Amino acid sequence: MQIRHSNAPDAPAPVGQYTHAVEVTGATRTVYISGQVGAAMDGTVPDDATEQGRNVWKNITAQLKAVGMTLDNIVKITTIATSLDHLPAVRASRSEAMGDRKPASTLIIGGLVSPALKIEVEVIAVA
Repeated sequence: MQIRHSNAPDAPAPVGQYTHAVEVTGATRTVYISGQVGAAMDGTVPDDATEQGRNVWKNITAQLKAVGMTLDNIVKITTIATSLDHLPAVRASRSEAMGDRKPASTLIIGGLVSPALKIEVEVIAVA
């Protein structure tokens, strides 16, 4: 499998930690991970957006591990935050988890199913 990151020279550059286009060739498996929220293993949801963000990425990492993949396999991230005020937490937790990895990405400010939830992230991974 090969992953090629591309940012077209005749379009605006990315404004964050992502790539505009990710091409995957030779992939044998694709995994679509449903939106993961900031709940801890015991089901509790911290009030703090930063802690929720960390839990989101712990949950994504666990889902990837369950199918034999890692964060390196992620090619697309969709993030939903309930407020612009949560963007620092979203960015910090993502950077903490993803490091220099820059998959394609979409960020949406919108509502979630529970008012306690501040962040939800879904990913697509390939191997």
